[in-house]
Amino acid sequence: MTRITTIGFDADDTLWHNERFFRMTQDHFADLLADYTDRKTLMARLLAAERRNLGQYGFGIKGFVLSMIETAIEVTDQRVPASVISELLSAGQDMLRHPIELLPHAEDAIESLAPSHRLVLITKGDLLDQERKLAQSGLGERFDAIEIVSDKTAPVYAAIFERHGDGPEAALMVGNSMRSDVLPPILAGGWGVHVPFGLEWEIEHAEAPVTHPRFRVLTHLGELPELVGWIDGS
Repeated sequence: MTRITTIGFDADDTLWHNERFFRMTQDHFADLLADYTDRKTLMARLLAAERRNLGQYGFGIKGFVLSMIETAIEVTDQRVPASVISELLSAGQDMLRHPIELLPHAEDAIESLAPSHRLVLITKGDLLDQERKLAQSGLGERFDAIEIVSDKTAPVYAAIFERHGDGPEAALMVGNSMRSDVLPPILAGGWGVHVPFGLEWEIEHAEAPVTHPRFRVLTHLGELPELVGWIDGS
């Protein structure tokens, strides 16, 4: 096996909490629209709006808020009260201010691997929000490079690992999303390591490549240094 020289880390729900803030806001959204439709229908309409809007708004909180507003207009037949729109905007602003809480083992794994490998943070979403979260996390200086991308695809990973390493064949990507953090780096020629978070955005769901030799699943990031050591033969 080729020795791993570069390790990519996802950010949201891999290094710090994120999805739970979306779930809390969705609960508030459902409460605000309870007089117009049931929760199941509302969530289905919201998910459809998010899928529809990804190409225009991209990933992140701002696109999520705009999709909620669009859904609110649709399910109320354009009669949504201005007070509800105001509440949704306020909820989005609260999400953009939420404090960063690191996940267990995240900092230890980074510190363990930093002396021997190039570490690259690879995340997608709103540029300003991702920069804010990285700054508050205290982890920014531990990475050799930061890449905030509009989407995570095999060509994107290949270019990043060529730019900051020795190509995808000598790279490993770790994250909570099968769709974004595991499958594309494997397709690019590298390793894809899944660390399930527990909460999953439906758009990020994909089937695991269980038989692929460069696919692994970890219970938590504390297991990552041992896996990298095994791949490297140390």
